[in-house]
Amino acid sequence: MRENNWDIVITGGTLVTMNAGMEIIEDAFVGIKNGIITAAGKRGDQKNANDPAKETIEASGCIVMPGLVNTHTHLPMVCFRGMADDLPLMEWLTKNIWPAEKRFVSKKMVYDGATLAMAEMILSGTTTFCDGYFFEDSIAEAVSAAGMRAVVGQGFADFIMQDESAIEKTMVSARRFIKRWLPRAPLITPALFCHSPYTCSPSTLVPVKEAAREAGILYLIHLLENRDEAGTILNRYGKKPVQHLLDLGILDEQTVAVHCNWLTKEDIAVFADLGVKVSHNPESSMKLAAGVAPVPEMLRQGITVGIGTDGCASNNDLDMFREMDTTAKIHKVTSLNPTIMSAETVLKMSTIGGARTLGMDKLIGSVEIGKKADVILMDMNQPHLTPLYNCYSQLVYAARGADVKTSIINGRIVMKDRKLLTIDPQAAMENVRRIAADIIHQKMP
Repeated sequence: MRENNWDIVITGGTLVTMNAGMEIIEDAFVGIKNGIITAAGKRGDQKNANDPAKETIEASGCIVMPGLVNTHTHLPMVCFRGMADDLPLMEWLTKNIWPAEKRFVSKKMVYDGATLAMAEMILSGTTTFCDGYFFEDSIAEAVSAAGMRAVVGQGFADFIMQDESAIEKTMVSARRFIKRWLPRAPLITPALFCHSPYTCSPSTLVPVKEAAREAGILYLIHLLENRDEAGTILNRYGKKPVQHLLDLGILDEQTVAVHCNWLTKEDIAVFADLGVKVSHNPESSMKLAAGVAPVPEMLRQGITVGIGTDGCASNNDLDMFREMDTTAKIHKVTSLNPTIMSAETVLKMSTIGGARTLGMDKLIGSVEIGKKADVILMDMNQPHLTPLYNCYSQLVYAARGADVKTSIINGRIVMKDRKLLTIDPQAAMENVRRIAADIIHQKMP
């Protein structure tokens, strides 16, 4: 009996590769061995197509494609989903979210919230995410259990750290976090996350960046989410936010700026020159009426832009298919130009572009030989997906997370036929319901 040549074989269906040539292959064949894609092409062209496989997935009627990359999340905020809706950004933050975080965030809440959020993401086609929050060790542990690929960013904010000694203790904790997760977890990449220029003083922003630069990891920061931020930073430091960060030495190719709704042309030029990446979160910004990022201009200037959902307290879901649809449409309507953000462009931003935003484009983001096997199957045999003329248009404008049939991460099947295999969704929901019940009880007079 011949030894298994493949761990997983995917046969049939339409392969949307998202490779440099943007190839779309009918009657496809994808072979996976030891977590790596070792074959990707037309089934009839594969010499070893009939070799034994531990698992064979029949993909007829499906689109086979790279898993989606969510470039900005706050996973534990799933516990605050729907708690404080229909409010302006600063009122939402200062009167609702920050008080709730100070009172209720714990290692257990973070772990349980992250687990439920990952169940939601796997079910809707996300295979990689970038998170920024507190107690990120707990999130990394949840990631390890769920088998997702993640950038986990330990969070910093001056309202959490009350004095210089607390900042120093936090930096020691951050370096311990980096040391723990950088070398030993193949699916986990540590990062450092400063909340924003208005919640982090230079005495926080600079040493955190130095620690990130020293470790060679990403530095994440909310930037120019709302219009008032520019005036706040100008009044406080005598400079606009981008110039402020530039003078502090924060901005470089290892910096991911989130939101960027109020970037000027001068700011965009700085980002383009220094290689700063951007995470675009349109649904959160729409819901908070925070603004619309000038993404088309960023792309024209060569800036790498990925798409993120933000947290469930401001979105209120983690479905990247919904986020793609919104990304395309919001720029069309604000520019009054229906051609400005094509479906193909938006799908790139959620796959290979998202991977590039996180510095992972050599590993993931497309279905190509030699890359990690992060692959999803979309069930196209649905009334709302019929007929099919253009794969990119159908995926961006018509598909939804619930159409994802199977998800594979690092060569491991984590969902098959809509059944989660690494997370118990009922237990995850019940854990978060208990957290919510405690929040409701303690908030009552």
